[in-house]
Amino acid sequence: MEITSIPFLNSEEYSYLYSFFQDTDTNNGNSLNKRRKLDEFDEESNSLDEILNTIQVLNDHEIPTSKFEPPTSKSETPNWDFENPGSEIADWDQGRVRKTRNPTPEVPTEDGGRGGGHQRRLWVKERSKGWWKYHNSDQCPDDEFRKAFRMSKSTFNMICDELDSVINKKDTMLRMAIPVRHRVAVCIYRLATGDPLRTVSTLFGLGISTCHKLVLEVCAAIGTVLMPKFVQWPGQERVKEIKTEFRSISGIPDVCGSIYTTHISIIAPKTSPEAYFNKKHTDRNQKPSYSTTVQGVVDPRGVFTDICIGYPGSMPDERILEKSALSHRANMGLLKNTWVVGGSGYPLKDWMLVPYTHQNLTWSQHSFNQRVGELTKIGKEAFMRLKGRWGCLQKRSEVKLQELPMVLGACCVLHNICEMNGEVMDEDLRFDLYDDEVVLGEGSRDILVKSLQARDTIAHNLLHGV
Repeated sequence: MEITSIPFLNSEEYSYLYSFFQDTDTNNGNSLNKRRKLDEFDEESNSLDEILNTIQVLNDHEIPTSKFEPPTSKSETPNWDFENPGSEIADWDQGRVRKTRNPTPEVPTEDGGRGGGHQRRLWVKERSKGWWKYHNSDQCPDDEFRKAFRMSKSTFNMICDELDSVINKKDTMLRMAIPVRHRVAVCIYRLATGDPLRTVSTLFGLGISTCHKLVLEVCAAIGTVLMPKFVQWPGQERVKEIKTEFRSISGIPDVCGSIYTTHISIIAPKTSPEAYFNKKHTDRNQKPSYSTTVQGVVDPRGVFTDICIGYPGSMPDERILEKSALSHRANMGLLKNTWVVGGSGYPLKDWMLVPYTHQNLTWSQHSFNQRVGELTKIGKEAFMRLKGRWGCLQKRSEVKLQELPMVLGACCVLHNICEMNGEVMDEDLRFDLYDDEVVLGEGSRDILVKSLQARDTIAHNLLHGV
């Protein structure tokens, strides 16, 4: 068919026709308006066949967008998104629009097959795990491992075995699960060094938020699985052994524990900050200080047998003791014929033995205070090792207040595991405590006469070697 056999449209008609097809391609107009335009154009052309023949010619030649120019070559084709304009017109004639989509390219899969182009991709930032791979290998000496994690490899392996059933995760189609040893190592290293999460993230090759999440998950697992095993009040047989060991140290009979309370610095909470305000630390540091407390009872080895965590730093030791489970145990009669030795910040009770605090002490009272000081020193040194071994307790904690008891409890459990397994703490990790005790005046205490007489008897016997 020759081009001259078809009547050409004038410039105005062609411009109208070309703009019409542009509107259908962009799909911005209303289908009803397009149908109306098509009807109007049919009336002007007098025949739909002439339109289709004209489109066939235009489909084989390039159409300029700026002004009408006759096509010069049959090899040039219009740059349109639809493939068959004639079929598009036929569809519109039936009251609908059909748009052709380019086929989605196939994407090769890992098994060599061909997957759809919409296959999901997961982008994970590659991080170096060289530091952790070295410490997790046999090439790392035990001394170097202990310096980083405050425990030997054998103790670390035991903890991983105990927590495996709780923190173990399965691989998914999107990513590989973090191994149990990797998870435990992130938590213990964070507690041991107190390094920022950014540093922990760099060493272990994980994201910052992932490291924070792992610390909380592992601490929760330690509290659930390990705390009932490693922090518990001793049974009758163990109590007899503890009493014997304490008596060999001080000569005071029936002592089953040494109690001490320490403070952990925190960020001022948004709710009730005055309750956590620590006046003693504020006066010493010359800046506002806020804290929460940890009360613990230890045996002669410095192992915690009872802990009470989370009371505000403004609360005195006496009040914390009253609210603790230790007092409830004593009120139930479970501490009969036993003594818990504490400092001058605790009240004298029929189960709590504290030093004399009044002036002009007698020889027996002075000797008694020295013996009690030897036992309270055991409790204080246990907390010194606790804070020295776990560096996160030496700094102002950034953990949320509601999650902090879980982290502090995990530190106490890990402390007990290290003490029971004979893990010797390096001397350069020694930490000096600065917990200011409030000396309670004996006149302000609700002291039973029976307790006073029992303490005087012990002081007399110690002086005379009875």
